[in-house]
Amino acid sequence: MGTPMTTLFGNSLPDMRIEPPGPESRRLAENLAHNESPGVSTMSTGHIPIVWTTARGANVIDADGNVYIDLSGAFGVASIGHNNPKVRAAIRAQSRHLIHSLADVHPSNTRVQLAERLATLAPVEDAQVMFANTGAEAVELAMKTSSRWTGHHRFIAFEGAYHGVSYGALAATHRHDFREPYEPQLHQGVVHVPYPNPTHRPDRSLREWLEPVAQALAKGGIAGVLVEPVQGRGGEIVPPKGFLSELQKLCRIRKVLLIVDEMITGFGRTGRWFAVDHENVRPDLICLGKAMGGGMPLSACVGRREVMDSWRYKTGEAPHASTFMDHPLSSSAALATLNEMERLDLPQRANRLGRYTLKRLGALSKQCDHVLGTRGLGLMIGIELAIDSLAIADACLQRGVIVLGGGPKRNVLSLTPPITITQRQLNYALMVIEETVRADGQVSRPLAAARDGR
Repeated sequence: MGTPMTTLFGNSLPDMRIEPPGPESRRLAENLAHNESPGVSTMSTGHIPIVWTTARGANVIDADGNVYIDLSGAFGVASIGHNNPKVRAAIRAQSRHLIHSLADVHPSNTRVQLAERLATLAPVEDAQVMFANTGAEAVELAMKTSSRWTGHHRFIAFEGAYHGVSYGALAATHRHDFREPYEPQLHQGVVHVPYPNPTHRPDRSLREWLEPVAQALAKGGIAGVLVEPVQGRGGEIVPPKGFLSELQKLCRIRKVLLIVDEMITGFGRTGRWFAVDHENVRPDLICLGKAMGGGMPLSACVGRREVMDSWRYKTGEAPHASTFMDHPLSSSAALATLNEMERLDLPQRANRLGRYTLKRLGALSKQCDHVLGTRGLGLMIGIELAIDSLAIADACLQRGVIVLGGGPKRNVLSLTPPITITQRQLNYALMVIEETVRADGQVSRPLAAARDGR
């Protein structure tokens, strides 16, 4: 199939040439399933994906030439749009000079520039930076830093939390299906307490939500409290106003570090530069990534200087290093991305489009019994259903809209589109969701557990 490349590509509506997944996507998916471990895709469950070949703005083209609107933002990475031309130019320019450096021994000039930029931008007082490649690595850096600073090795995390699936981060991730095979190997010093969910328990006060945290802190020996300001894979759960600021107070009283995982919420996604800005919270450590690299792999742990100073050493070997730590191409992409975010004023745009989306989708819960509610902050929005969200996502894909189904009970549609999505594209995608949810509410497999857990 030929690939449509009009001047509107990036800002266009879907153009479905063949029912997805088409024959070329199927062929490529079968090839991948044969050569790749089933542990890194959903194909082992019978799901057949479309195969992406091109993306720009809020559009994706698959191997069969179908054009889609992407409401996933590739897990929130494409905040400034897929294949942003400024980022592409920065990568191309950097590739003429330096593709790789000597990491912890002899750094690149781009690392110097990005460290200075992040230390200034991050919502951390007198900040220093440690670079990594993935979100899980950044979380593990925060946990290691906390242990070095406090001398303790136990942590408080939250039910429904997702912080990554490498060993250190997996200990803080709450999902049983991810943890169960490796439970004996995981750090046993992480206690999970309930994450405040005002949608399910509107009667609970802020004090009641914080009580389990206070009780866990009172036992002592805690190095840090690790929290997502809005839970992503937990189902787009937005805690009640004041939760983060009160959590910070508890941590300060107990001299425990507050670690905020802003992998998804950072860089404008929630309508502020960082989600903690909604309550003027200044964490001791913040984990950043995803949108920061503009599509290139890059993450960072940013912390208070006095806390980061716990890494100071006297031997010749750095106590933490990574071969591709702050790769020059990734750091150049990140610098261009941050410039684009500022130029486009992404936080303001996310706030405006998010309010519009929540208001429009709010009508669904009044019209459909199987819509339990909508919630979100900025352009990080969840639609909670009493039916299978994966079936809804598959039906939307047939009409050219990529949206993720998930949540702890497989009953939440997750919307994290490129913040640069046009109003026309957003309107079309929301129309598809509305019509699909209304129609499929009669035929999709019911999830009794979802309704019971309301």
